[in-house]
Amino acid sequence: MEVVPPKIIAEPLSLNGWTHVLCNEEMPIFSNTALSIHDILSDDRKGAMELASVILQDPNLTVKLLKISNTPHYNPTRQKMVTVSRAIIMIGSEVIRELTLVCSFLEGILSATNKQQANEEIAQAIHAAVHAKSIAIAMNDSSPEEVFIATLLNHIGGISFWCFCGEQGERIQALIKDENYSREQAEKKVLGFKLTDLGASLSKAWKLGSLVEESIKPKASNKNPRVGLVQLGYEITEALKEGADSKKYEDCVRKIEVLTKQSKKVITENLRDNTSTASDIACQFGATDAAMLIQSRLNQVVDLEESSPVIDKKQLQFQISQDITSIISDQFDINLLLETVLEGIHRGIGMDRTIFSLLVADKQSLKERLSLGWRKETYEHKVIFNVIETPANLFFHTLSGTQAFWAKPSVNAKMYTLRDINVVGQNECFMMPIFFNKMPIGLIYADRGLSGDPLNEDDFNAFKYFAQQANIGLTLYRLQRG
Repeated sequence: MEVVPPKIIAEPLSLNGWTHVLCNEEMPIFSNTALSIHDILSDDRKGAMELASVILQDPNLTVKLLKISNTPHYNPTRQKMVTVSRAIIMIGSEVIRELTLVCSFLEGILSATNKQQANEEIAQAIHAAVHAKSIAIAMNDSSPEEVFIATLLNHIGGISFWCFCGEQGERIQALIKDENYSREQAEKKVLGFKLTDLGASLSKAWKLGSLVEESIKPKASNKNPRVGLVQLGYEITEALKEGADSKKYEDCVRKIEVLTKQSKKVITENLRDNTSTASDIACQFGATDAAMLIQSRLNQVVDLEESSPVIDKKQLQFQISQDITSIISDQFDINLLLETVLEGIHRGIGMDRTIFSLLVADKQSLKERLSLGWRKETYEHKVIFNVIETPANLFFHTLSGTQAFWAKPSVNAKMYTLRDINVVGQNECFMMPIFFNKMPIGLIYADRGLSGDPLNEDDFNAFKYFAQQANIGLTLYRLQRG
């Protein structure tokens, strides 16, 4: 297989320049994810459906997030979660938000050419975050996960820089190695600013949250004890490098004793266990080189080859159908049902684009309610389908019937109007009307219009099953409401 060389960027010459390049050229996917999540969680009208939609736009992110959500670290009850919607309900939107930020950030940087320095930065960040969270739990902190994320993203400027820098990074390392500059002195001389400044700038641009931004500021104040936990996490990683008999290590142990009231024996055991945990978490995030660096502190062997188990479509369809049955069998949440149905179609069948659209008041068009895989300029943009009676287009034809419709350009060419082609292209697609009180209120549409992969009878049967669950659920919902 041919290896594609990494893109070489023209290195910026200012703090604003580096911020712009990292946000818009090197890590645009993370930028979009971070800002979309911030907009959703800061809007009281939006909830799990919108958050799940952002996550599900990226299949790699979805798989990684679900894998981590099912680990004992986040899911001690071991209740299997196979859909993002279920994970949000079980773990909570704030924790899922923070996990998504980390997964998305690491997805963006780990695809770069990671240098030794970059992996050192990633390893230290994950290691420090686990220690900070452990202390936060012992102190009964209101949100240990927030402390974990703030610590992990505290060095976001350095991690981002070392993943994408070139000659400037080499000059910084040369000054440190050959001329005994401190890190901050070398950064200032070469860049004109410190990498902590870059971190603060990126944190603000990406709207990463109050504790992240507060702890990342240069000369962060220790008045907030939670900022102190972030700093203590990094102090511990530095102390461990010097060894358990060093003054730094003893100082850290004493600080933890004061904060947690734990014995020295418990603290030293926790520090050792946390290092092993950090290595496992690094593996789960896909940062295997960083995991090796963390684990080397204990001189233990870690299996870095473990990867996400491959779940075949039939198995995933079955697991999601069990979730749907569970939702329907009680006083269910109709929004959760629709989200789960769409996720079943999108991931379970392997569709490129899936959408649930509702008829607008004049019944002349359908407006997106929830979409997955749709390439849009912004999250706020909604996909609109026109419903045209003469001649009948795809959407009018579907809404006029009661069954699922498998549209094929070779057979139904006249139904693909120019307007439809401009919105969805001229691809094979599955559609099914959705009813409430025996009246069509919208439809579910799915295709493989991005990959061009063919559809088959098994795919169509699975689509019909999932879409019909939405209709069954809406019927039961109406009956429950009287």
